[in-house]
Amino acid sequence: MDLIINSFGTSLSRDNNCFVILHKDGKQRVPVQGIASIQIGKGAQITSDAVLLAIENEIEILFLNNAGEPVGRIWSPKYGSVSTIRKGQVNFSLSKDAVDWIKETILQKIENQQALILAMQIKDDLTQRLVDKTINKLDDYKSKIRLLMGETVSDIAPALRGWEGLASKVYFDTLNLFIPEQYRFENRSQHPAMDIVNAFLNYGYGILYGKIEGSLIKAGIDPYIGIFHRDNYNRPILVYDVIELYRIWVDYVVYTLIAQNAITDEFYSVKEDGSYWLENLGRRIIIQSLNDYLDENILMNGLNRSRETHIFLFAQNLAQLFKKYS
Repeated sequence: MDLIINSFGTSLSRDNNCFVILHKDGKQRVPVQGIASIQIGKGAQITSDAVLLAIENEIEILFLNNAGEPVGRIWSPKYGSVSTIRKGQVNFSLSKDAVDWIKETILQKIENQQALILAMQIKDDLTQRLVDKTINKLDDYKSKIRLLMGETVSDIAPALRGWEGLASKVYFDTLNLFIPEQYRFENRSQHPAMDIVNAFLNYGYGILYGKIEGSLIKAGIDPYIGIFHRDNYNRPILVYDVIELYRIWVDYVVYTLIAQNAITDEFYSVKEDGSYWLENLGRRIIIQSLNDYLDENILMNGLNRSRETHIFLFAQNLAQLFKKYS
């Protein structure tokens, strides 16, 4: 369970072996058992005693910005990067094998996008033709990615980034066909979002960033040593590589929410520059919906586990791969 404290003025403290949430409606005691992470939003507070209780019980603490992205993290010293893994991670990132790894990662991302589009309910011939055209385009981009050759990731990065970007644009343009008309958007906008759908996507990706970063750290991997994404100084850029495999989970949850056609003005606010930001109700709904989805068990690689557990298992396997290059 994730303990999320993101309402302005709410505080988290400690009482013996329990956390205590103090908010405008009263006080709530929460036993430490079963808590996987604590997420603190802007305007909320946490005491040092609560931090120590979390550390004692190997509960990670994330500090989030208004977009739901982790900007700081506290974790237990009982787990962390192992030197052999870090050495292997650096060696792997500079090897030819990393070229195949990142190509397969992006190919899987595009295949996930195709699967979600094909899962949509198509009601007319025109939409069917547009979907078929998109699937063919994405197949073409996959073929081009497979043909990319290089000794290191840097050799193929510009072309790979280009094909990935084109694939994402085609994907979101097509997904727009299945969104209620009043919520359709022109472009994918990140910082900041310029419509409600992108606001939900950005916040959902922020939650996913945090979970992936935590899994990498627990597996002993340094999240700051990237393979494909290397240009963002002092950012956990390996998370940007790994998240490509799982973005589709956020896309599906957001599409499901939007398709219900139940968005109200309470979900978001629009700033003077036209940017959209989720308010408490909107954040609460995307957090709960995505966490419920990640808690569901699915069969992957022969194992029936929750989606979030599959992320951690992937991180463990990635750590074992890096060890071979140490």
